[in-house]
Amino acid sequence: MLDIVRAVPHGKVVTYGQVALMAGSPRAARQVGAVLHGIRNSEDDVPWQRVINASGGISTFKVGSGELQVALLKAEGVEVGHGGEGLGPQVDLKAYQWRPDLESDG
Repeated sequence: MLDIVRAVPHGKVVTYGQVALMAGSPRAARQVGAVLHGIRNSEDDVPWQRVINASGGISTFKVGSGELQVALLKAEGVEVGHGGEGLGPQVDLKAYQWRPDLESDG
């Protein structure tokens, strides 16, 4: 599963459910979140910030209300907006979601 997250290109995002599906466990989105939550500095090659929820929402487990994840995504060129009243930071999945199944071979 971590290899899938490592494969997400700079400037792109995936959802927890997408990672679970690609790992062969389509109902394991929460487990993906738990694994990413548990990674430590020794696994700093895992771009956890590129994994967001199914509606484009930012995670909040690393720092406060997702400030670190927002900063890391913005540094990669991902635009992060506000999802509206009652919602936190959001990423436009249509613009930034990685879809390896749609990539051409070359």
